[in-house]
Amino acid sequence: MLGELREYQVEELLKSAAVGRIGCHSEGITYIVPVNFVYENSAVYAHSAAGMKIDMMRQDPEVCFQVDNIRNMGNWQSVIAWGRFEEITDLDEKQCIMKKLIDRIMHLMNVETNHPSHGITELESDIGTRVELIVYKIVLTQKTGRYEKREPKRNSLL
Repeated sequence: MLGELREYQVEELLKSAAVGRIGCHSEGITYIVPVNFVYENSAVYAHSAAGMKIDMMRQDPEVCFQVDNIRNMGNWQSVIAWGRFEEITDLDEKQCIMKKLIDRIMHLMNVETNHPSHGITELESDIGTRVELIVYKIVLTQKTGRYEKREPKRNSLL
């Protein structure tokens, strides 16, 4: 059965997913890239080093965001949302968001001694002093979700 997710299901999927995909478009180029994120108060919070994604979102802040939960090809949920990129410049807010991102990512690491890479520092207080990260949010303005759920076939011989 195919269907549309209810609002609370959309919110649950956005809160539970660890990886989402940002779609941005600028100067005739569309770019889709996965990101680790935290979702709160209708906003996606993430970080990045400088690069193509940040350049494109600065040029055109209207972006698309997607998350999914795929158990198999007959049982999945997907959310697509649209919103606006906003760079966070306040140092205290950056540190707070980085702490939330690190806390979220750490439980997904394979070994407790591992530390997330890609610009994340050992201490959130290093942000803005030793490591220059771009911390941003995408304020979501529209969200939609779909799902497919197939029940296993039962043996009709019984």
